[in-house]
Amino acid sequence: MMKIYSVEEAQGTILERKTLNRIEYSPLTIENTEKIFGPGIRPPQAVETILDSVYREGDQAIRKWSQILDDYDGLEIIVPESRLEQEWIAMPSRLKQAMQSAADRIRAFHEKQAIESWFTDEMGGQLGQQFTPIERVGVYVPGGTAPLPSSLLMSVIPAQVAGVQQIFVATPPEPDPSILTAAHICKVDAVYQMGGAQSIAAMAFGTDTVQKVDKIVGAGNLFVTLAKQQLFGVVGIEGLAGPTETMVIADRTAQPTWVAADLLAQAEHDVQASAILLTPDRGFANDVRKEVMAQLNSLSRKEIILASLEYAGGIVVTESLDQAAELANDYAAEHLCLSVENPEDLMGKINNAGGFFLGDHSFEVLGDYVAGPSHIMPTGGTARFASPLNVLDFVKISSVIGLDPSTAKALSGIAADLADLEGLTAHASAARARVGDK
Repeated sequence: MMKIYSVEEAQGTILERKTLNRIEYSPLTIENTEKIFGPGIRPPQAVETILDSVYREGDQAIRKWSQILDDYDGLEIIVPESRLEQEWIAMPSRLKQAMQSAADRIRAFHEKQAIESWFTDEMGGQLGQQFTPIERVGVYVPGGTAPLPSSLLMSVIPAQVAGVQQIFVATPPEPDPSILTAAHICKVDAVYQMGGAQSIAAMAFGTDTVQKVDKIVGAGNLFVTLAKQQLFGVVGIEGLAGPTETMVIADRTAQPTWVAADLLAQAEHDVQASAILLTPDRGFANDVRKEVMAQLNSLSRKEIILASLEYAGGIVVTESLDQAAELANDYAAEHLCLSVENPEDLMGKINNAGGFFLGDHSFEVLGDYVAGPSHIMPTGGTARFASPLNVLDFVKISSVIGLDPSTAKALSGIAADLADLEGLTAHASAARARVGDK
């Protein structure tokens, strides 16, 4: 049953944030980790073991962990390009068209994002910023219980728009045909069938088969996220994805049937996914809860949904929409759906959200697949400082400094004074040398 909370109850439970290094691992996660890695070993230590073995043993380690963790004993790491073509041909035309339509909208949206270099001569010579695409990017695409070809489109296309030269996809063995079809549509450079921490390590370090990349993007399971955390700095990382989350703020003008459907759609992702409704109307809260239970029985992932709603979901009855906005701002949801009479007004009161979904007709599922923006958004409260995956994630900005002699001479004295202030005499000498001062 989906529980209804007071604000105080919710702040101590479903609205409380926990950082990655303070996660309480489930008994099943601990049991499975110890079964493979030994007594007392927790996921961070297990991931460290995997990363070290891939660094030292390369392809051999990839095959070993694929066999142990994914029950895959094949030797092939790269999926043959001919297989991508075969899966594209075999895919029903309606699904091919749906995937292509989504790809077109994602590309059109990201092409609107400005990433042009700029320069000015108004400050004494040439100053500016040079935007340069990252050369090689690795994209992780989850396989798991629900293969996500949409995640491939949402990651690869912004990189292509940015001008990335080479894009490699890693996904657990043996890839679902839909993922290979999406890879064919995007014309990626290679698809590696390897999952988990070993795939992140392989792309970060490079092996005889796997190309070393400059940045890795894409969400994954706990082991993928821990691997990205441990390899940050060795390779670029766009973010550390936690369980997916949706927060809905609704008033009496919303449709309980639709709100319930949106919460259920979120909860079916994973047992740790969060689906939370904030509303100032207790009667509406009860209506939504009834709808959730009524719709649940017809859904294929009923057990996952029930676990998600019980573990991380719920309905919070607030004093007002303003209080709901304050709670939403503190929570900083990945997806924030505003099913209220004036969604734009309410959005103006909230600074922190990965994505705003305005009104009943802009529901999250459209954002998941086809609206246009990437559905890879900041989770775990990181929307306070992070952004959805976008074109800027795939470029570097280099400062360009080309001052003319008169400007350099005028600035050198200022620089020397500041260097003296910091006690850096060599800096000061280098500046004064330009103007003949001692």
